[in-house]
Parts: sequence; structure tokens; C-alpha cells
Amino acid sequence: MNLLSVLLALLPILVVLILLVWRKMAADLAGLIGWSVAALAAVLYFQTPLTVTLKASLSGVVASFPITLMVAASLLQVFLMAETGALARVVALIKTVAPKDQVVQIMIVNVGFGTLLAALGATPVSILPPIMLALGYTSFVAIALPALGYDALCTYALLGVPVVVFSGLVGKPVDEVGGYFARFMPVISACIAIGMLWIVGRWKLVWRGLLPALLAGLSAGFVAVGMNALGLVPLTGVAAGLGVVLVMFLYLLATRRPLRDRGVLTKADLTAEKRIPLWAALSPWLILVVFAILVNLPSLPFYTLTFKTLAMPMEIIPGAPEKMRLFWQAYFWILVSTLLALPFLKPTKKQLGDSFKKWLKRAPRPMLASAVFFAIAYLMNHSGKGLDWTLANPDNNMIAVLANASSAAFGRFYPLAAPYLGLLAGFVSGSEASAIAMLTSLHLSTAETIGAAGLLIAAASGIGGGLASVISPAKLQNAAAAIDRIGEESSILRVTFVISLVITAVAAVMAMVWAF
Repeated sequence: MNLLSVLLALLPILVVLILLVWRKMAADLAGLIGWSVAALAAVLYFQTPLTVTLKASLSGVVASFPITLMVAASLLQVFLMAETGALARVVALIKTVAPKDQVVQIMIVNVGFGTLLAALGATPVSILPPIMLALGYTSFVAIALPALGYDALCTYALLGVPVVVFSGLVGKPVDEVGGYFARFMPVISACIAIGMLWIVGRWKLVWRGLLPALLAGLSAGFVAVGMNALGLVPLTGVAAGLGVVLVMFLYLLATRRPLRDRGVLTKADLTAEKRIPLWAALSPWLILVVFAILVNLPSLPFYTLTFKTLAMPMEIIPGAPEKMRLFWQAYFWILVSTLLALPFLKPTKKQLGDSFKKWLKRAPRPMLASAVFFAIAYLMNHSGKGLDWTLANPDNNMIAVLANASSAAFGRFYPLAAPYLGLLAGFVSGSEASAIAMLTSLHLSTAETIGAAGLLIAAASGIGGGLASVISPAKLQNAAAAIDRIGEESSILRVTFVISLVITAVAAVMAMVWAF
């Protein structure tokens, strides 16, 4: 094994990690530098023609559109809802739910609503911290819990985009690959729910709230399994979020505790209630759910039309077209739902203008970060190929080099390492979808070498990438900024880092058991 080849293949990831952790550089800038390093290594050492390097990177950018454009569309929708008072109205509703039962409240807000918001393209780390603070929790808890809740079904966030990205990378149907992720969900979601209780009240609260935590986590997980069996993977997050809320309500009824209490509302909350009706405040998400169901139910003609007939392939790499599927993608329907909700939100010209100003200020950089990490992944995947896009020498391919090194280093225990590699990639890139794009080819190649189930190992890595949400500097800073507590994220990271390692270990053991 050529040690220099391994080091140069790892160099782009190592550079990004050093820039993020040591230099505390923003993810988009670190990603651009990481891509530059990958491009130089590909051209100068791995003998990749410049044309192939640039086209592979461009193909990665195009492949990132389900995430990149989703970020753009969801931020625009959230900013508009904030300006029109719709978000404040939703906050007023959430604050009244189960205020007398701390454990149930935590599960409903951070697992239930958190999963639902993430599935619809909203950002729990932006919306939930002010709610948690208003409910009387410390800033530490208000930042940490929404970030940890983001993990609960991160794989199915943004109407299932990470699974869809994985499907495209491995060339398998969404319903088939979704099963590999779903089997982890009951256990992992339950672990996350328990982790939330530990953050709030350590072991005392864990033992007191173990039953509702298990009910919340297991219900979310088994809904994921059920939705995959029904072929409704993109709607998993929506159904799981609603499922958790329903199960928690049933638990409250069974234990004869109040479901709601309006006595917790402030004057500002009451003003928000008068400003806009609840149905109008929820209209963008209600409309989005309707369209999401229409284009994802296999029994309806819209799925075949938008997903298969209108696939809109764009061929940048010969023989490997990227299917755009514009009229099926969630970002398209988020924009449509936002436009159709305008008559109900009734924004003024000033509110529209302020929404676009915020969007122009905040959206480009997270979009760039998503795109550039996909570019790195695709460049690494195609490195060493000639102008005819064939790989004459596997020793010139970064992924092949890393796969051989990984199989040599871990052997049959590689399934134990894969989720931690996903955790690292999720930490570096800031999203599960980016982590999936970066590592899937590596996992498939390594699994083939050791005779393991490649799709399962790659899915386990994706689970690790989702667990990185709770240690992602960008997400923690986003949550801190939402309550004007920027600077506290570093102290929170020290606690959540341990939790992420423990839950990733659970995923690693599951992967090891199932991989052979």
C-alpha cells in the first residue's frame, strides 16, 4: 500500500476538518479550499485530466440540487412566514401543548414537531430554541435539544432528500434503499429521545421519563419502517412527526394529564393569535403536504409522471446522467406552496421585500456549502479516469485507494468504523446528504473487498452522518443565534459530542451484526 497515495486521497477531508475545528472557518469557505486541494491532488498526483476534474465537479454540483435548492426554497418560505407573523402564531400553539408534563413536552416539541418541521423543509434549530426558552428551559437546553432532535429522523428530513440522494448514488429505487435506513430507526430514535432527557435532567429524569421517551422514539422509528413498506419514503418525516405527537397525546389521556394550557401564553402570543388565524399560518405547510402526497403516492399517476416520465436527465458525465426531476423535487413544491399561500398570509410589500432581503443575505452561503461538498465527493469518485471516462489504473482513484486502505486497516470489522466515518463526514460537511455523497462509493468498494453488505454499511454511515447534526458547528450556531446566545455552542458541543459518540456506537454494533 502506497502511504503517500492514502494521505493525498485523505487530504481534502483532513484540510476541511482542520479548517473547521482549528481555524473555525465557515463551512462554505472550508469546502472551497477542500475542493481546491482535491482538484490539485487529482490532476497532479492521480493523473486526472483537467477536463474530467471540472466535469466531475460540475456533475456533483448538479447532483446537489435536491439539497442546495431545497435550502434556498425552505429559507425563503420560513422568512416569509416569519415576516407575516405565521411563525409566531405556530409558536403560540406549540407553547400551550402539555406544559404540565416536562418529559412529554420535550418529546412533542423536539421529536414530534422537530421531525415534522425538518421533513417540511423548515429548520428546527431556528424555530424551536425560542420556544424552549419561552417554556422556561435554560439557553443550554434550548440550543442542545432542537439540535439533537434534528437527528431523530434526519435521514427523512426535507421530504426524504438524503434517501433520494443515496438512491441516485447507488442506482437503486428509493423504496428499496429506504429499508436499509428504516431498520435502524426504532433503536436510534429511542436512543435520541433518552439522550434528550439526560441533557435536561441527567439520569434522574431519564428514569422518570423512560416510558414516554421510549414510546416517542419507537413510534417514530416504526412509522419509518411502515412508511418504507408502503413505498412512501419521502413522506416518512411528516408521518413520523405526527405519529409522535399522536402517541404522546394518547399517553397523556391514558395518564389523565391535561393536553393544553393557554395560561402560559404571553401578551405577544395572544397578539400573534389575533393577527393571523392558525389555518392561515399553517397554510404553506398544509399545501406542501397535499402536493407531497400527490406526487409520491405510487397508486396515483402523478408519481410516474413526475418521477419517471419527466425525469429530465442531464448528462455531464457520459453514460451517467443526473436526473433532474424538477416537477417531483421537494424544492419545486415548496416554492409552489409558498406562492399559493400568499393570499392567506397576506404579506405587505414591505414584508415581501424584507423576506427577500433576508433570503439574499442568508441563503447563498449554505447553498454554496452544500454544492461544494457534493463537488468534492464526485471529484474523488471519478479521479484517475481518462478522457474516455474509464479507469485504467485503480491506484489512481482516490476512493479505490481509501477503500483498499480501509479494508486493510479494519478488515471484517469495517462495519463498526463506517458509522463513525459518516459522523466525521457529517461534522465536516454539515449535512447527512453531503456525508452520503462523500462516502457511499468508499463504503461500497470496501464492503465488496471484505464480502459484506455494502448498501447496509453505506446506510449505517448515513445514520452517522445524521447524528452529526448535534455536533455540527453550523447547526449549533444557528440554534444559538436564534436566541441571541452565540458563543454558548462551544460548551454545548462538549456534552453533545459524547452523546453522538454513544449513539453512533449503537448504530455501529447494529451494522456489524447485520453486515455479514
